[in-house]
Amino acid sequence: MRDKVRIFEISVKLAVESLLEKGMKKEPGLDGILVTVGLCIIALLLCIVMKNKLSDFIGTLVDSMTVEAKNILTGVRQ
Repeated sequence: MRDKVRIFEISVKLAVESLLEKGMKKEPGLDGILVTVGLCIIALLLCIVMKNKLSDFIGTLVDSMTVEAKNILTGVRQ
């Protein structure tokens, strides 16, 4: 029984190593470029659509960080 378990463990290990070797190999082609271009287009569309809300969010973030920085510099604790 131990021999069968050992053979099974070895075959699983070899299968995993083979799968990882094939899956991690970099293939030449346009896949990476297409994914990058697609993500850039999505980010651009999000910036266009969410421009006002993004400005509000960044403004709120900067304001709260400014208040926190002033508190740290003056030694005020809340």
